[in-house]
Amino acid sequence: MSALFISDLHIDESRPAVLAGLRRLVDTEAPSVDALYVLGDLVEVWVGDDDDGPVAASIRETLTAASHRCAVCVMHGNRDFLIGTQFAEQTGATLIDDPSIVEIDNDRVLLAHGDAYCTGDIEYQRMRTLFRSPAWQTEVLSSSIEERRALAASLRARSIAANENKAANIMDVTPSSVRRAMDDAAVSLMVHGHTHRPGIDDLGGGRRRIVLGDWDRCGWKLRLDKGNAELSCFALPA
Repeated sequence: MSALFISDLHIDESRPAVLAGLRRLVDTEAPSVDALYVLGDLVEVWVGDDDDGPVAASIRETLTAASHRCAVCVMHGNRDFLIGTQFAEQTGATLIDDPSIVEIDNDRVLLAHGDAYCTGDIEYQRMRTLFRSPAWQTEVLSSSIEERRALAASLRARSIAANENKAANIMDVTPSSVRRAMDDAAVSLMVHGHTHRPGIDDLGGGRRRIVLGDWDRCGWKLRLDKGNAELSCFALPA
């Protein structure tokens, strides 16, 4: 089995090159793999499956095209936790839990968005618990789409302001949390995003952690195929 992994695209109307890059990836890469995994933060913000904006429509169209070429699996991140079953049904994608364990070429691989392992950021973890709770999500989704867009803009502004005063190491994963998660899952490979610090880390004892990059100056993809792991950065369309 071959699989392609991406995360942290943060698609919004101000970054059309990222959406164009995803379309190109779907056209050129998806036909040659068995599955495409999106490990969170596909968009900068998702206000609900009833979003009728042009960006949301383009994302649905692109992932629908991808699902005609290979299996598409989408995991929630800290920007798109309101993606729901309607989106999955419309696009042919499968929503997967954070974390999830998948088997690729007879190897168990732990997949995660990654933010759950940033345990040093206590305030962030408190907000993460709130945003992931069914009660909070139900209450938010019961409001109008205009109200949800205003709430998303407010939360984004607060997040930017809060992060400006945090030490860089606080916003990275806690190594002991990563080791514990891999031990609990009994895996030798973990793949996650969120931190925007791409790389392949040798953890010793035959264990590796692969961190996906965010789509900014370039796009990032990881291809797992026949035991090989290729993490690469590629140019986005002009």
